[in-house]
Amino acid sequence: MRNLALTFGAIVMILSGIFIFFGLALLFVKLPSHWQLRLLGHPLLVDLAVAIFTLAVHWGTFTGIMAATVAGLLTSAATGLARRACGFTRGAEYVPGWFT
Repeated sequence: MRNLALTFGAIVMILSGIFIFFGLALLFVKLPSHWQLRLLGHPLLVDLAVAIFTLAVHWGTFTGIMAATVAGLLTSAATGLARRACGFTRGAEYVPGWFT
């Protein structure tokens, strides 16, 4: 029975992180496209900002910290994928992606 409780806790942490990530991704999609491309041009800044924000909001419990960590890791992976797929801007230069 104890192993079931540990497994359920792990599932809750991972699902919470996934839900946090999708909430942040939906906010990103609502930004104007020039802001999206500009943010994708600074991937480390985006990753650090999301990680710090989610950790600050969910600080206080181990489940919250782990959910924020999962959201930060998913954001880092999505940032890299979005840069390659959609492109980004570096200063005044536009770097095209696979689909642009």
